[in-house]
Amino acid sequence: MTDATAGAAPAASAMPVKSGLALWLGFGAMIIGQFMAFLDIQIVASSLQQIQSGIGASADEVSWVQTAYLIPEVVMIPLSAYLSRLWGTQRLYLMSCTGFVIASVATGLSTSIEMMIVTRAIQGFIGGAMIPCVFAVAFTAFPGERRILASTLIGMIVTLAPTMGPALGGWITENLDWRWLFFINVAPGLVSLALVARFGDFDRGDPSLAKGFDWWGLAGMAVFLMSMQYVLEEGAGESWFRSDQIIVLTAIAVMTGIFFLWRMRTYYNPIISLEPFANRNFAVGTLFTFVMGLQMFGSNLLLPLFLGRVGGLSAGEIGKIMGVMGLTMFFIGPLAARIVRVFDPRIVMVFGLLVSSFGIWQAHALTAEWGFNEFAAQQVIRAIGIMLAMVGSQQISMSTLPPHLVKNASGIINLARNVGGAIGLAMLTTVVGVATREQLYAQSARFAAADPQSQSMLAGMIQRMEAMGVADPEGAARKALGFMLERNAMTVAFGEGFALIAGLTLLAAVLAVLARPSRPMSPQAQAQAETH
Repeated sequence: MTDATAGAAPAASAMPVKSGLALWLGFGAMIIGQFMAFLDIQIVASSLQQIQSGIGASADEVSWVQTAYLIPEVVMIPLSAYLSRLWGTQRLYLMSCTGFVIASVATGLSTSIEMMIVTRAIQGFIGGAMIPCVFAVAFTAFPGERRILASTLIGMIVTLAPTMGPALGGWITENLDWRWLFFINVAPGLVSLALVARFGDFDRGDPSLAKGFDWWGLAGMAVFLMSMQYVLEEGAGESWFRSDQIIVLTAIAVMTGIFFLWRMRTYYNPIISLEPFANRNFAVGTLFTFVMGLQMFGSNLLLPLFLGRVGGLSAGEIGKIMGVMGLTMFFIGPLAARIVRVFDPRIVMVFGLLVSSFGIWQAHALTAEWGFNEFAAQQVIRAIGIMLAMVGSQQISMSTLPPHLVKNASGIINLARNVGGAIGLAMLTTVVGVATREQLYAQSARFAAADPQSQSMLAGMIQRMEAMGVADPEGAARKALGFMLERNAMTVAFGEGFALIAGLTLLAAVLAVLARPSRPMSPQAQAQAETH
């Protein structure tokens, strides 16, 4: 790194000293914004049908309500690390939260799908900056012991908001109106703005970073991340590489990704610095964050889909089951903070990953008759594991970094989680779809081959239809049998999806041997690191 960038670090990291109530008020207000940004990813998931009818969109068009939010957000998350060093955390957060609230109101007032796609894209892009800002403050503004509690609060938000999103969205749509999915952001957004404006002066920006801004790097990063996100979001629905559009965008993502990586390594003032990866624990922690994103987003996709498609449950009933995980994390969070103070964070992280993997594995043997009790137990085990793993991995990845690298590292960590989630969603959508078709074909083949057991089942169903006085007993029996076969095929397929997530989580636990003991840097070491 050149002297120009090296010399910028101390100026950027010089921070006003805050403590006590003022520190927690400023940080807590920023957490409100982070919660809103995470919540809005999934809050529309259970209300797409109502939004579709409200603005007169087609089924294909309304899916862009989620996609339009995620694609720009994935660009802002790493960019916000640079902007935070340039302008300062408070200024960037205030601009981000203000834009997010205005875009939320505009989205709620949308009268067409085109207007909603534009406003959701603005909402995702501007709001994306709130997520890494909070993460960086937790590891720069708080002393050692309180840093653990602050990072635990972040872990609760990261895992709780996506879990609550579909349930809360369904409740709002049923009891108010779908437009309140977006209007609901106004009140907490204004509270957050007021408190951060008063108590959020955590650091100072470094205007010298504006000189030599890497516009080519920004263009490469934006095209790379947006192309990749689109391919991952829409690939399964487009049959992957059977679609010319997916092939072209994949090629663009590969080429611009290579260009962006080269630009990061060679430009003197890169948007994203790879310097944090020289710290082994940060590299390992980034890998774990990627896996946790895959697990969280993947499980939050599979469970509601199974409960709705196979279990036939309503949005409210699904919300109750999903809420078990949220309540468990709420209560286990403070305990996780205490545990990570006593034990090596590596042990806490590995134990959490093992527990979480075990909890998810329980669902590989699920049946169509599974209800609240079975899933509640599985959700409790999974929530305990995720909370412990999240807190442990955050301490491992961030606590040994010098302060001037924390903002950059925060952008990378949050990007890894989102990319992991996008890959997880794409992978699981494909796996479940393929497994469903394979299982349905295998079961249908048994009937076509005149399997005695299958034929006996069909005959029994025909007799039952005759006893019920159905006009066409054989036709009704075959229709009911087809529904049953499809239900069984989906059950097996969802079980395979859960097994895949459990296996990847277990693999991440095994790789924990790469991490080193996590010892936070002493003030003397931090001061020395700032001079290099």
